[in-house]
Amino acid sequence: MPGAIYAEGLVKTFGDVRALDGVDLDVPEGTVLGLLGPNGAGKTTAVRVLTTLLRPDSGQAVVAGIDVLKYPDEVRRSIGLSGQFAAVDEYLTGRENLRMVGQLYQMSGRDAKKRADQLLERFNLADAADRTAKTYSGGMRRRLDLAAALVVSPPVMFMDEPTTGLDPRNRQQLWEVIQDLVAGGTTLLLTTQYLEEADHLAHDICVIDHGKVIARGTSDQLKARTGGERVEVVVHRSDQIEPARSVLAGYGKGEIAVSPHTRKLTVPVTGGAKLLAEVIRDLDTRGVEIDDIGLRRPTLDDVFISLTGHAAEQAKADEAGPTEADRGRKESER
Repeated sequence: MPGAIYAEGLVKTFGDVRALDGVDLDVPEGTVLGLLGPNGAGKTTAVRVLTTLLRPDSGQAVVAGIDVLKYPDEVRRSIGLSGQFAAVDEYLTGRENLRMVGQLYQMSGRDAKKRADQLLERFNLADAADRTAKTYSGGMRRRLDLAAALVVSPPVMFMDEPTTGLDPRNRQQLWEVIQDLVAGGTTLLLTTQYLEEADHLAHDICVIDHGKVIARGTSDQLKARTGGERVEVVVHRSDQIEPARSVLAGYGKGEIAVSPHTRKLTVPVTGGAKLLAEVIRDLDTRGVEIDDIGLRRPTLDDVFISLTGHAAEQAKADEAGPTEADRGRKESER
């Protein structure tokens, strides 16, 4: 039985660009799938296909039990979407924007007003509720857009880079909102460039690159593919990097990475806390003074580098260039 979001063999091309190249997805009901990938990997194109904004060249997709290609109008009534860029009417106030969305969903005027007030409080926008959206900062517009996506509680939600432009406090607040939604049974597909976000929220993570799914699993499973533990050492002075490297060479199970600017050395190891104690003793014997030392597991950044050959780009890079869909629209206009 397919999940709440299901796709098989999705292909989408824009001229010579193959944005999706046979993407398969299956998201069980009431879970969060984190869709990760470098800029231009196909994440946004996949979201646009699943939310009926683009038609694939081939493949099939089912959302909330409804065929996306055959019944797009029914799909739209069953989903919520927050895209990469805030889509609010800048000439309406924050309150008016939310009430308008509620009424478009055929809520009564009273219910739309009540829901708007709840969301304005939840997203710390109550003090600016009666200001026009064009006076909002970028972060405030983003929060208003996210609130608009939550006016109703659809069974399936899509959030494309939802926390771009939010400060850490508001990002944490949105995480709590997402967790509440999922606890209530909502299924969520989340694209993000913040790997900590995927680590924190996603039940499963799907890594996509060049329009193809290249890895899928839980955060722990993907990290396990990257390798075991690592010892990180920050020495007190730059002239102690080489003595520390010599010590770590006796324990490492791979190449030692050195960052001269931060005076940090990192090496893969096996042996856990017992080995860490031995490293500390040997560094002390060699007279190497350390500012910090620790044993850590691979991060999702390590997973990215391992799977795609480079780190995940920061979200600002997305804002600087066109999305796959933008390129496709330009292609179709030629």
